[in-house]
Amino acid sequence: MSPWTLIDTARIPGNDGELQLYQRDAEFSISVSGGGVLMSTWAHGSEDALAELACRKIARRPRPRVLIGGLGMGFTLAAALRHLGADSEVEVAELVPAVVAWNRGALGEHAGHPLRDARATVREGDVARILKTERQAYDAILLDVDNGPEGFTRKKNDWLYTTDGLTASYKALRPEGVLAIWSAGPDRDFTALLQKVGFKMRQRRVHEHDNKGSLHTIWLAERGP
Repeated sequence: MSPWTLIDTARIPGNDGELQLYQRDAEFSISVSGGGVLMSTWAHGSEDALAELACRKIARRPRPRVLIGGLGMGFTLAAALRHLGADSEVEVAELVPAVVAWNRGALGEHAGHPLRDARATVREGDVARILKTERQAYDAILLDVDNGPEGFTRKKNDWLYTTDGLTASYKALRPEGVLAIWSAGPDRDFTALLQKVGFKMRQRRVHEHDNKGSLHTIWLAERGP
């Protein structure tokens, strides 16, 4: 088996760390300096589930609008597009410009080049800025940012999972909208915080790939009418 080769790096805004793109034959992975592998092209079942669980709830609405926080390797975006109709609109907020470039290049083949879909739009920047300004704009918000509430790539990501951040997501959703959040693991305090903000929620545990591997957590939090 061929060794992994570092093919590119990218600084994480607001952080001293960097993202590292590795390739081995046809496979890719993205790591954070000093923190291990964040994502890979061979294990994305929970990212697929994040989009499927949320988009199934809003797919029949007229002209559904979705915001995805974090492009990653494009699997969440690709799954969202698969479960939405031709009249949908999906915005992706990605903080690191290089991640967008990687997805437009050879990396994009693994997810089926979702950025080429006319329904998809990339907004380079912090998803928090969008959430702070939008009001009743989205039918679903999907947050696949950092490692979930216990993130480690960028301290500023913590705001998304605070009372203020979750309240901003609540306000950015349309009535009966869905906030779906990916996390590497469960968090009892975070579940209680979602309920405190006003969401009706349920939690799912999903394997990272084909019903095997690590179990990840997905929260599905619904805004009221």
